[in-house]
Amino acid sequence: MEQPPQTFANHVRYDPPFHFFVLPVFAINVIITGYYLGAAIFSGQPKYIIFHVWLFIFALAMVVLLTSVRGYPIKVQDRIIRLEERLRLMTVLQEPLRSRIGELQDTQLIGLRFASDEELPGLVQRALDEKLSRIAIKKAIVKWRPDNSRI
Repeated sequence: MEQPPQTFANHVRYDPPFHFFVLPVFAINVIITGYYLGAAIFSGQPKYIIFHVWLFIFALAMVVLLTSVRGYPIKVQDRIIRLEERLRLMTVLQEPLRSRIGELQDTQLIGLRFASDEELPGLVQRALDEKLSRIAIKKAIVKWRPDNSRI
């Protein structure tokens, strides 16, 4: 199935099993265990309080684990994107912009990955001069270069 052209409006990616099943289940689990912990505290039954404290701590630990497991590959992906974009900028940009690549912030490099080669020099200049954010860079892109292999 052919994907529609990528734009600022549709470039955000969702992983349905993660975003619409796993994440809500873990969030609901924290809420439920917190509710039962509160009920145990207010019922005055000390033997159940320790059990519910443990369940609540375990639920929170699972959320921390979930966010860590999801976050690590995204950090690796961002490092790869920064490297790819620095290499790309070395080939596309002319001096004096080429010598200013090191001034770009990591978030700017990540935003610039969507810009076509034709508009990249102008966007780099604007990003440096105007201190554009990742979102501002993405909004400024006219000819979108899709990145369909993101996590």
